[in-house]
Amino acid sequence: MTKSAAEAITKADAIMSLKPHAKWSMSGDVVTWLDSSQTEPTASEIDAELTRLRTEYTNKEYQRKRRIAYPDIGDQLDDLYKKGAFSDDMAAKIQKVKDDNPKE
Repeated sequence: MTKSAAEAITKADAIMSLKPHAKWSMSGDVVTWLDSSQTEPTASEIDAELTRLRTEYTNKEYQRKRRIAYPDIGDQLDDLYKKGAFSDDMAAKIQKVKDDNPKE
């Protein structure tokens, strides 16, 4: 059985989220804390962060689907330009770029 993308978020991801600049290592599931300037997160803190990260990932699925479904940003901007939706100043800047770099 394959893991879901949310399940692929690991204990290491949770630790990095909780303590982004900490020094530590991990072998299997055992964490060795190497940073005397920060306290090691507890198992319950790590578990809570793991749950939070997985929930956040799952809840943002619509964003990932939209990102690949939207037309390319260049196409969106070109359409707005052609429809006259930009200010005169911005339209002039875009036209200059087009004039300076004509299609061949």
